[in-house]
Amino acid sequence: MASWDFLSKFIIVGDSGVGKSSLLVQLTDQRFLAEPDPTIGVEFGSYVVTIDETGEKIKCQCWDTAGSETFRSITRSYYRGAAGALLVYSITHRPSFLHIAEWLKDVREHAEEDVSIILVGNMSDLCPEDESEEEEEEGNETGSPQSTPSKKRSSTKANLRRQVTRKEAEEFAKKEGIMFVETSAKTGSNVEEAFKRAAYDIHARFHASSANQSRAGMTAGSTRPGVIAASAQGTDTNRGRNCCIIA
Repeated sequence: MASWDFLSKFIIVGDSGVGKSSLLVQLTDQRFLAEPDPTIGVEFGSYVVTIDETGEKIKCQCWDTAGSETFRSITRSYYRGAAGALLVYSITHRPSFLHIAEWLKDVREHAEEDVSIILVGNMSDLCPEDESEEEEEEGNETGSPQSTPSKKRSSTKANLRRQVTRKEAEEFAKKEGIMFVETSAKTGSNVEEAFKRAAYDIHARFHASSANQSRAGMTAGSTRPGVIAASAQGTDTNRGRNCCIIA
């Protein structure tokens, strides 16, 4: 018996070094990838989301794309057919947030027309919550990713300065009509939630209009021969994660 009712393709995009691979490993293996190698091309993982209201299961095929400009034109080909997209930036690195608009443009141009998009601010564990309000005020004053650290604390690896406020990210997401969440690939905070929210949104869109289900990027009927192989572009979907290296 198949263990899922629908198959859906997700892409994880964003600058290099924001934790995209670590998010995927945390989702599929429930462990933290402390020092991941830079993604060469794309990596693949799968995860099943259960819709509480109906009990239906969605198998999410997650494609972790390289953030390097070197592979940009190649990884865009993996956007095709994607029903869900995670736009990832680091809350401790403002440039990665400023580049999100460009990543969003790419997704909207190359993924499914009705793609479900969630903005993900990663590395929340590096910025203690009790400092967020103070940092928001300072960030609004300077507006610069290179602001001088507060004298009250030092910018260490264990406690970095927040360079993107939650309010700013929420406003961007609202303006663009996309979802938003902050995550930590290290602690696992909201990692599953990010994928679930996108999956629930895809499921709702799929059922909202039967006339446009072909545009929802979700395949129904998991018993159809070859469905997984065709969607996964030749990877072994029986494994939790895989890698496609592009030379």
